[in-house]
Amino acid sequence: MKILVIEDNPDFRELLVRALESERYVVETAGDYDTASMKVFVYEYDCILLDIMLPDGNGLDLLREADRRGIRLNVIILSAKDSVDDKVAGLRLGADDYLPKPFHISELLARIQSLMRRVNNRAGNVLQLANLSIDTMAHTATVNGRTLDLSRKEYDILLFLASRKGHMVEKQTLAEAVWGDFIDQADHFDFIYAHIKNLRKRLKESGAAVEIKTTYGFGYRLIES
Repeated sequence: MKILVIEDNPDFRELLVRALESERYVVETAGDYDTASMKVFVYEYDCILLDIMLPDGNGLDLLREADRRGIRLNVIILSAKDSVDDKVAGLRLGADDYLPKPFHISELLARIQSLMRRVNNRAGNVLQLANLSIDTMAHTATVNGRTLDLSRKEYDILLFLASRKGHMVEKQTLAEAVWGDFIDQADHFDFIYAHIKNLRKRLKESGAAVEIKTTYGFGYRLIES
């Protein structure tokens, strides 16, 4: 899962990055409004942590622009400006939650998990496809109850494809989701091919009733076999 942290305080931003990465999230950052605007409307994120007060603009204007463009964002506002008006304005503009600073990291992580459960519209934390189960809290995948021995990136790829079951995922989109936005500077995707090859082998050996299909020159999709 990929998270964008929009926060102008570099020390606090780094604290958030370390905490989120320890939970196995892919994290990108923006320290000002212009950078945040570019990333929000160019790349895709599962969740955005949004500070309102930025040095060159107001974070709420990002929500206004997203609404104008008809783009649905998953946003948790993080702001030291704890006023009722800001909270109401943010929620009315489409934010999903509002957490005033200071806060405990454990509460933020719980809010993110709660938001993701609502977004995925499922009661628990388990994604089921045929005999494959993916536990998004434990970061494990099992086939018929047996745990798959996956590397972190193999798990991340499997989860990303499984959450979009049957839909074609472009190589670029998959790379950005698992390795981060700046992977677009890479001139080849050999690292993806290697991970996909290993993942296919592990799924086949485990007897998984799912398979990764390739559309050459475009991307991948996970289907039930």
